[in-house]
Amino acid sequence: MSATGNGDDAVDVSVVIPAHNCRAYLDRCLTSVLVQRVKKEIVVVDDGSTDGSAELLDLYAAYHKASVKVVHIDSSGGAGRPRNVGIEHASGRYVFFCDADDYLGPEALERMVAMADRNGSDIVLGKIVGHGRRAPVSMFQQSADRVTIGDGNVYNSLCCFKLFRRELLERHRIRFGEGMLVGEDILFTVHAYCHAGAVSVVADYDCYHLVSRPDGTSIMQQRGSRDPLAWLAMIRAPIRLMAGHVEPGPLRDHLLRRHFRLDVFAQLGQVFLESDDVRRKDIAREVAALCEEWYTPGVHELLNSVDRQRVAALDDIERLVRLARIESAAVRRRLTGLSWDGDSLVVTGSAGLDGIGGDDGLALVLRARHDPAAEVVVPAERKGSEFTARVDVSAFGSGIWDLRVAVEVEGVVRLGRLGAERDSGVNRPPPRLMGAVVALPYFTRDNGNLSIDVGGHVVGVPGSVRLIRTRWALGHRLIVDGEVCVAGAAPAASAVKRVVWRERRSGRERAERAVALPGGGFAARLGVGWLPPGTWDAYLELDLGGPPARFRIETDAETVAAPRRWWGAAVLRSVRPYATSGKGRLSTVVRRLTARMIIRRIMR
Repeated sequence: MSATGNGDDAVDVSVVIPAHNCRAYLDRCLTSVLVQRVKKEIVVVDDGSTDGSAELLDLYAAYHKASVKVVHIDSSGGAGRPRNVGIEHASGRYVFFCDADDYLGPEALERMVAMADRNGSDIVLGKIVGHGRRAPVSMFQQSADRVTIGDGNVYNSLCCFKLFRRELLERHRIRFGEGMLVGEDILFTVHAYCHAGAVSVVADYDCYHLVSRPDGTSIMQQRGSRDPLAWLAMIRAPIRLMAGHVEPGPLRDHLLRRHFRLDVFAQLGQVFLESDDVRRKDIAREVAALCEEWYTPGVHELLNSVDRQRVAALDDIERLVRLARIESAAVRRRLTGLSWDGDSLVVTGSAGLDGIGGDDGLALVLRARHDPAAEVVVPAERKGSEFTARVDVSAFGSGIWDLRVAVEVEGVVRLGRLGAERDSGVNRPPPRLMGAVVALPYFTRDNGNLSIDVGGHVVGVPGSVRLIRTRWALGHRLIVDGEVCVAGAAPAASAVKRVVWRERRSGRERAERAVALPGGGFAARLGVGWLPPGTWDAYLELDLGGPPARFRIETDAETVAAPRRWWGAAVLRSVRPYATSGKGRLSTVVRRLTARMIIRRIMR
């Protein structure tokens, strides 16, 4: 439970739930909120339900009088009115909006409130996952303590399933649009973003579960909920509201880009193809009107190739149809070969767009998974639909690089992940050591797509470390000489860092410098005589371009130096290096015995 309230009875979160004919989903939704470990109140606004939802809600309120409040209103035809009523009844420091057919992860509010309290956040985005429905993903690549709407992709998410500081909502009278079938939450969230001082992101936990109703009865599943002309008319209000708060310039262009890309030009995609000629003209006319009012050179620079072409073709319906077909066509790709040639990964395959004849070019695009702005384009040699590309992996920075094939048709670039569809003989190439950096191609576990792990971030690095010689030196130091091999090769001297002793029971660690020797060798002077009592396991730690890579040091009984004992300050110290049974790895047992402890043992 959050400890930062105005008193023991202060409510941390008011969870506002609009409910209309959703009895089958209420138990799961309400239970998921009741188990949240924050001081909470649940404000459910029954929007004129006729399926028994109202009676079930009253039962919940009767059994959970301290936390569940039910408000009954006449059916309003949308979620805006009940959510506004919920805000009026809320008393928490924060407000979270949840739809009755969705549910929360057990730790969702606890994590979001902690994030908000720690950072003074006005809005917290918790990771959304979809179940039969598409969920936003671009803003959940990594957690963030404090960002603004000009940073990254947080403004891409304009749904209301977030944690909002209630004082922000009241001070600026931020409310949902009423009488709207869809889009009421966009108006609300845009307004909140415009006044938010700090925005936070919880991306490492599934906070909100977005559910598709099997019976298709939710508003967003109903036919006509995304009518293109109605959507284009609706989106004018949020754009005007945003522009009223944000001065012309780079920030406004950044926000407008989101509206044009996801709200405006999206109506020139698949829904455009499904429309008749008259309706296509109407859609193009409405898009042109929005462009005339809000489309700037700054927005133009931020858009992709297909949307730029759409702007130029708004008076050419046939061209808009052609662009929509290119954009909606499936990217056909197949991986046929994968092998190393020096430090280059040779990738062969075939690619094209289904139903679209001819293309202008083909390339591989590699993007850093945790830095989408980091991108490398590798041209491919063509022979019909077959291609060959040579990826010089030595030029890549540390991280996970995902491979995509890029097919260009009439100036439109279409991308598709590569690897899931591949010939039966295509296997993962072995890891490659390039000096002090290791590269590990692999196929992802979820979809089997091709990625390259530079540095060993998620893929285990194969390697071995073996002792050649050990001996005692002055200061009760154990001198060791050994050899190291990574991915079948000797690493560069700069990769060898230190020997790490790890105590088996407590997990405590002690580290000592290791020195690289020519030909993959290493040496170290290990002060094992001064380790605290316990059983200590030895590792060699390498820097291979990513997180530290540790390898257990292998040895055998003949190589390990004999045990050593000595007296110091009335304490008998003993160090027994040994090779573990089975795999034969270097460990050492350290003991300290006082004279009294020795006498007690003798007297037993």
